[in-house]
Amino acid sequence: MKNIYFLIVVISIFFSCSDNSISNKNPNIPDYPVDLFLNTNLPAYNKLLYPSNPIYEASQGAKGVIVMMTGPGTYIAFDAACPNQTLNSCTAMKIDGINAVCSCDKSSYSLFTGLGYAKEEYPMKQYRVEANGNMIHVYN
Repeated sequence: MKNIYFLIVVISIFFSCSDNSISNKNPNIPDYPVDLFLNTNLPAYNKLLYPSNPIYEASQGAKGVIVMMTGPGTYIAFDAACPNQTLNSCTAMKIDGINAVCSCDKSSYSLFTGLGYAKEEYPMKQYRVEANGNMIHVYN
């Protein structure tokens, strides 16, 4: 009987473990390497000190990266490529408040979740973010 309880506990622990990965299965956006460091002391990234003030950084990702503070010390980052269009058919998404708008089909996506407001097939491609003092590291 003890062996059954032990087995149940071990199986429960095994299935509850997670690798903390972000699922980005999207055939429209290739996996470009992203390793971006943003210093919030610089004027270009100073808006990241306040929630709901996204910035666009064009230097990395498929069409650039959009980064936003969602709460105290919590950041989120997405690729600026339209997730439901082929990569070369659209320009980078434009920031509209706390949303990103695709230039091709004018679909809008929340910068808090990356999800579209209509029935889009794919959400925005998300990147990992770590904040340490005044430095924000965006990577995949």
